Amino acid sequence: MKIIVTGGAGFIGSHLAKRLIEENHDVYIIDCLHTYYSTDRKQQQLDCINQYGSFHFFQKNLLDEKEIMNLFKEISPDAVIHLAVLPGVSYSIEKPLLYVDYDIKATINVLEASGKAGVSKVIFASSSSVYGNQEGPFKEEMANGNVISPYAASKFSAESFCKVYEYLYGYQINILRFFTVYGPWGRPDMAIGSFIKKLIRNEEITIFGENSARDYTYIDDIINGIYLSLVKLEKSEIINIGNGNPVSMSELLNEFKNYFPTMRIKKEDSRVGDVGETWANIEKAKTLLGYEPKIHIKQGLSETIKWAIANEKLL
Repeated sequence: MKIIVTGGAGFIGSHLAKRLIEENHDVYIIDCLHTYYSTDRKQQQLDCINQYGSFHFFQKNLLDEKEIMNLFKEISPDAVIHLAVLPGVSYSIEKPLLYVDYDIKATINVLEASGKAGVSKVIFASSSSVYGNQEGPFKEEMANGNVISPYAASKFSAESFCKVYEYLYGYQINILRFFTVYGPWGRPDMAIGSFIKKLIRNEEITIFGENSARDYTYIDDIINGIYLSLVKLEKSEIINIGNGNPVSMSELLNEFKNYFPTMRIKKEDSRVGDVGETWANIEKAKTLLGYEPKIHIKQGLSETIKWAIANEKLL
């Protein structure tokens, strides 16, 4: 299958590209190498994909409507997996208009280009943030638009545009809502990545809201969920891809103490835009995809710390 992966130089995208290459798909990565975090890091991730086999890379900005339209028509893919996004809840509060551009306008360009290129399936990476500050576990129908950050609003809006373009062009659109992804090569602005970097350097870590909980989902499980949706789903669906077992901040810190017994913690109030918990109901994913998360937080954290220690210069 010929597959475009937008954001393929990023954390999730680079892991996905490796899996697609292993499964003998023809992979086309489109990424603008945005400076939200180190472009050198993204280049390293592209180099890592190369070790798994060949792929096509295009450094393009998805906001360039005409260029993206021409590129999609030239490639003529069977499927598009749209992962490219400007992430970060806190940053979205500082720079909300950037999220209108990179998370809504760019998505519209991808959806339009997919339709005009005759794509049969589009997979859109959404987020647990669309559930707002509700009590979990979150079922797919619980997303009601009551979001609490510009990032979440951009994701909820982009989902709506996905439904519009499904209607306009008739392709299959699968919206996958990811829950707190972590693992090797994880984004440095996320809690686990940030904690590990500081703890390796014997620096104090800061927690925002000690009563929070997150449905931490290991990268391999996320990639398996994406791949299963690519090869198994035959109609449009919205599906949670998570672990299904939220971990409290105190539980996470206790796990870190096993590796960094002298860690120092600074406690701050919760930040504006941060939800109290994320917790995926994954029954739909189990039923439709045969999805079953395999990596417990203990194992996932061990693998992530092991990778970070071996690759400290990349943190």
